[in-house]
Amino acid sequence: MVNDMTLQLNRNTAPIKMRNYGRIVQDMIAYASTLPAGQERDSLEIYIAQCMRQRNLIWNRDQEAGINRVKEDIIRMSQGKLLCESQAFEQILMQSDSQAAGKKKKK
Repeated sequence: MVNDMTLQLNRNTAPIKMRNYGRIVQDMIAYASTLPAGQERDSLEIYIAQCMRQRNLIWNRDQEAGINRVKEDIIRMSQGKLLCESQAFEQILMQSDSQAAGKKKKK
């Protein structure tokens, strides 16, 4: 006998601001902007930026998404609450830029 219980999901029905990144990235940015400044918030900013770069490369294959573009989009989507100013953010994204450049040269 199946229990007649319904599962309600709390879905954000606000329009997607930037379709190339999707609702999940938008929701992650909204969550990160509520966190207090610290290591957890910095780590989440880095993860969000990496997701945004991957999604932007899928959406726009011809256009390369550098660190500055990602930072601008994070600031715009968070309405200035996330500034991506940590040193770890810069270092990790610079490393991924150099790795992406290396992969392009090998092709």
